[in-house]
Amino acid sequence: MTNASLTKPSSTPGTNCLIRLHDINKHYETKAGRTNILNHITMDVRDGEFLSIMGPSGAGKTTLLNILGMFDADWSGSFEFVGQPIHALKTKVRRELGKQYVGFVFQQYHLLDDLTVYENLEIPLSYRNVKRSERAAIVADALDRFGMVAKKDLYPTQLSGGQQQLVAVARATISSPKLILADEPTGSLHSSQGKMIMELLSGLNAAGTTIMQVTHSEENAGYGHRTVELHDGWLVEP
Repeated sequence: MTNASLTKPSSTPGTNCLIRLHDINKHYETKAGRTNILNHITMDVRDGEFLSIMGPSGAGKTTLLNILGMFDADWSGSFEFVGQPIHALKTKVRRELGKQYVGFVFQQYHLLDDLTVYENLEIPLSYRNVKRSERAAIVADALDRFGMVAKKDLYPTQLSGGQQQLVAVARATISSPKLILADEPTGSLHSSQGKMIMELLSGLNAAGTTIMQVTHSEENAGYGHRTVELHDGWLVEP
C-alpha cells in the first residue's frame, strides 16, 4: 500500500518490542447474547514502528486503540508495554503508565473549548506533575515548533479544523510519549490539511516516536512501515 509520492518515514524501526499482545479478546454481554468485538488478537509492535490499522467500520479498530491507550481494562489476554504486564497492573498504576508514555490523537480533536490553545497544551504536563515554570518553557517550545505562537490565546472554536487538529497533535506529543495512538486523525479534514497532519506524524516517527494509526485511507496507511487489517474483530496481515 505504498505510494511513491508520499513522504515516508526516514527511520527504520528498531528490533526492540514496545508492545506485545497475546490472545486479546473483548466482548459485550447483551440480552440477545454475547457480541464478540476482538478475537484472539496477537501482535508485536517494535519500538519506533509506524503501524497502520485498517478495516471496515465496526471491525474493532477503535476498541483496540482504547485497550492500547489503557482506557479500557475489560478484556482478556496478555498485554505487555515497555516491559510492563498491563494485564496484571492495578487500575491506578495502569492509568499512570498510560499518562506517562502514551499520546492520543482523535478524529474529533477533543480539545477543551473553554480553555485557550496554551491551556490545552498545558494539561498533559500537569497530569505528569511537571512544575509550572517548566511547563511554561515546554508549552512555548511546542507552540513554536507547531507554528501556533500567534494562536496561543485563542479558543478552539476560533480555529479552523486543521488548526484544531494541529493543536491536538501538539498536545499528544508535548510530554514526549513513546507511543502515539491516532484514531482517524485526518477524517474531519480536507485533503491539504490531512496531508499536513500525516507529514507531521511521519516526521515525529522519523524522530523516534512509535505511531499506531487507525485509518480507512490507503493513502494515509502508506505513510507507515506496515499495515494490518481487522475484520469482524479478527486480525489479518495482508
